[in-house]
Amino acid sequence: MTGAVVPEVTGDLGDGTYRNPVLAADWSDPDVVRVGEDFYLTASSFGRAPGLPLLHSRDLVNWTFAGNALERLEPAEAFTLPRHDRGVWAPSLRHHDGRFRIFWGDPDHGIFQVDSPAVEGPWTRPHLVKEGRGLIDACPLWDPESGEAYLVHGWAKSRAGFNNRLTGHRMSPDGTKVLDEGTTLVDADLIPGWFTLEGPKLYRHDGRFWILAPAGGVATGWQGAFRADSFFGPYEERIVLAQGDTDVNGPHQGGWVRTGAGEDWFLHFQQTGAHGRLVHLQPMRWDADGWPVLGDEGSPVRVHRKPALPSGPPARPAVDDAFPGGAFGPQWSWTANPGAGWTVAHPGPGLRLACVRTGRADDLRSVPHVLTQRLPAGARSVEVRLRLESAAAGARAGLVVLGDAYAWIGLERDAGGGVLLAHRFAPGNADRERDAARAVPLGTDEVLLRIEVTADARCRFSYDAGAGPVRLGPEFAATPWRWVGALLGLFAAAPEGEGHAGTGVFTDFRTLTG
Repeated sequence: MTGAVVPEVTGDLGDGTYRNPVLAADWSDPDVVRVGEDFYLTASSFGRAPGLPLLHSRDLVNWTFAGNALERLEPAEAFTLPRHDRGVWAPSLRHHDGRFRIFWGDPDHGIFQVDSPAVEGPWTRPHLVKEGRGLIDACPLWDPESGEAYLVHGWAKSRAGFNNRLTGHRMSPDGTKVLDEGTTLVDADLIPGWFTLEGPKLYRHDGRFWILAPAGGVATGWQGAFRADSFFGPYEERIVLAQGDTDVNGPHQGGWVRTGAGEDWFLHFQQTGAHGRLVHLQPMRWDADGWPVLGDEGSPVRVHRKPALPSGPPARPAVDDAFPGGAFGPQWSWTANPGAGWTVAHPGPGLRLACVRTGRADDLRSVPHVLTQRLPAGARSVEVRLRLESAAAGARAGLVVLGDAYAWIGLERDAGGGVLLAHRFAPGNADRERDAARAVPLGTDEVLLRIEVTADARCRFSYDAGAGPVRLGPEFAATPWRWVGALLGLFAAAPEGEGHAGTGVFTDFRTLTG
């Protein structure tokens, strides 16, 4: 983690000021839109489902969940297994003609969009706007002056063979297709010192077309602005936000929003290792030459006055979950498209996860039936109560910190019918897990699982089977997972075989600070 100052719950300091990050978890590639007095934010969800998370705020500092816009990724056959290098990359959220619209680039398939009359849904199924490999970071614009619709996107070198350029299209007014072959709007190979230009957000302001886009890489780059009198250019550029002598590395891509009172603000992310990409809020103004000035004269702020907006109580997106009615909240996503029967409906309390039979129960990175949420930044403890309702030998369920490396603690049924307390881990360079501690025979099939997480994402595992907490195994250092930060996960699995293998019943998932 690079120089991160992390609020325990929210960035709201309660005295009319806020502290960055305002979202202290992995909300990668955020984009924001205002509709009336409400602000909405979405972020990359890559290969997890449901995806396209949606947050709501009235003051740009305190945020709560509004749901998810993407129930399943398409084409479905491409997302049957975990793939965090695919799926939803850098979405753009807009409101046009009475509908919310989200565009994103899937680097293996093309540019998609979904839309809805309300942020709560129902959202349409993904519609392919432009097919092709390497198309990422798509953003639309409906020009209020000409009535034309446009689309801009970037390129992934891993698929297209090149990057560092932005391509623009005329688009149909309904946003369902592009109307031309595309024009290079900005070729950053021709700009001295610029590289890895990506993440464009397209706007109209003061008679000009504007593209706000980062360059230089997520951990060390800067935020750029491009402007032109015509959508097709030529564009002139300027760096408008950079780390300077602050501790905010990056700072990387995000979105501009104007409040009803006319104030301008910019939300962007900071790359922080195991905790992923934390979201910062920067003040924004326009200088005498018509260029945007972000933060404190182009440097990120840590503490600043809040936007001049009505403010409610401090809030953050939900983490805790009592699983009312046996359902999980919008903060949870599977690591791939979900399968039938992974959760078991029931009238009682708790979330029942089926012990899905699989040949890869020894590598939780490779199975799709792990239910995950973002690992919140800051020192805290995570706990959940688990009951293993399975007689199948080898059936297991538990609580996992999941990344390129992972570790879990939970219950397992042994060959003789007994229940073991298991603690296992897998290094990043291993293709299967191994014991982090010797298995502990238990006289019960119910246990409280706990992970203490330090501010630098080091994890200590313990359990309580009724006689008090017991520490188990060595400290584990959480790691990111490809493009995402580490994830907290719940899982249930069993070896391959015939018949239903039972369930893991999880109740009262919660986090504790201090």
